[in-house]
Amino acid sequence: MKIMIWSWCLVLCHTIQNFSEAQVPVINSHPSSSAAIFLDFDGHIVEGTSWNWKISPIVCAAAGLNAEQISQIFNRVSEDFRPFNINITTDISKFQAAPIDRRMRVIITPTSGWYENSTGGVAFVESFTSADDTPCFVFSSTLGYNLKKIAEAISHEAGHTLGLYHQSEYDENCNKISEYYKGRGVGEIGWAPIMGLGYNQNFTLWSNGPNSFGCASYQDDLSIISSGKNGFGYRGDDHGNEFEHATFVAILNNQIDLKGIIGENKDVDMFRFSIPKRSRFQLNAIPFNTGEANAGSNLDLEISLFTETGTLLNIYNPATLLNANIDTILKTGNYYLKVEGKGNRYVPAYASLGSYSLIGKIITGTHLLLPKIKLNGLQFGDIHQFNWNVDATEKFARQILQIAANGKDFIPLVETTIETRSYKYHTTITTDKKYRLKIISNEGEVYYSNTITLKSIKENARPKLLSNLIHSNDITVSSPGNYKYTLIDIKGKIIKSGLLNNGVNQISPGNLIKGWYLIRFSDNARKWTDKILRQ
Repeated sequence: MKIMIWSWCLVLCHTIQNFSEAQVPVINSHPSSSAAIFLDFDGHIVEGTSWNWKISPIVCAAAGLNAEQISQIFNRVSEDFRPFNINITTDISKFQAAPIDRRMRVIITPTSGWYENSTGGVAFVESFTSADDTPCFVFSSTLGYNLKKIAEAISHEAGHTLGLYHQSEYDENCNKISEYYKGRGVGEIGWAPIMGLGYNQNFTLWSNGPNSFGCASYQDDLSIISSGKNGFGYRGDDHGNEFEHATFVAILNNQIDLKGIIGENKDVDMFRFSIPKRSRFQLNAIPFNTGEANAGSNLDLEISLFTETGTLLNIYNPATLLNANIDTILKTGNYYLKVEGKGNRYVPAYASLGSYSLIGKIITGTHLLLPKIKLNGLQFGDIHQFNWNVDATEKFARQILQIAANGKDFIPLVETTIETRSYKYHTTITTDKKYRLKIISNEGEVYYSNTITLKSIKENARPKLLSNLIHSNDITVSSPGNYKYTLIDIKGKIIKSGLLNNGVNQISPGNLIKGWYLIRFSDNARKWTDKILRQ
């Protein structure tokens, strides 16, 4: 993606309807806004602009996308701009009705030969307010007609027109590593800045980091986009931020269906609801997305549950997911929910913004299931070690770890205090064993956890890399217990060593140059060595 230097020019624009290969759906993200970013998919002629210094006119073919593909791209771009009081639109009439210094046309086209550099798109910085309809371009063929890449490029180039430069990457000595910061992390929460290079990360956001002018030149994307110069600012707040201003939730047929927008990085949404009698309360908090694993989301959700007196009962924010779920037992009474955008291990909460849905239900009856009792187990030789989580908003009377050989005839292994969440013991039985946790409530109701099986120790019970191929300086290791690790470069130099804990471990050794590395794992008796390729 190329940043051009703005020069004043006259733009004469004509839409070429006969270039269209598919009927472009007419969609608006925020139709009441007067400011607009027009996504032009059906072909266009550009003449009389600084783009025409060599070729005039530039005849741009249609994007080469069908209606469903256009809708998916539109939805991704719309979510990037959801916090702002601006309309992302495919409706030419909305673009034409917007003030000339409050609009931008993004031409999505395979026609890129006129622009001699191979790139995904091109824009003039600050051209949104130039008042002469200078467009920017995204080249669909150069991007392989990949829908995510096209959407990322549209938001990136539109960001340039709003005054943004690239978010770049620097080392600890302020040497530029890359013009485009590729972000970090893996999976659903793997992050990159929109003004960097987000093609290969799921969670792409506006950012506050060093731009292309130097490591000390920090660019606050949100402040620049919402500035008075661009003239549209943020959307209005849709739900109150305080307990006393909470939105009352009308629960119809024991169902909850709500929507909201976290619009600024200090915004929270408060909701109030009532439980008429002891019930199981289930709620799914889902950020806007375009597919599996919350694809296209801009919001890492955290949900907090409070009593009517403001006492915090629990916080729900899975570490590796953008959505959050509540499944718990609530007594009769009034409750509050707080919804907010949070960061994760890869990115702060700065631009965790966007729209979401709350889908829930109230389950009543005499045979309520305790929402979540999760039992986990590990084995180390003759030691069986357990930990568990009990997600309940009320006290319970007893908890008993049970054992069985056949999965049916469970007997007590140990009864612990109600505060205990772990246990280990030396077993003398050589066959496989099944375990579950039994909970007895204050009312005498009995609930059970999942059942787990612990087998005899396996040689493959060892620390393992999430992947031997890494694209950042973070190494993810899954460990079945406490092990030592040593990271070594190809010359035999020790880069970092330490201890692994049970579970997923993140090793951050600092700046790794591209190439091969070795990582060694060990306990008191065994050693393993794996290779790592840093790309």
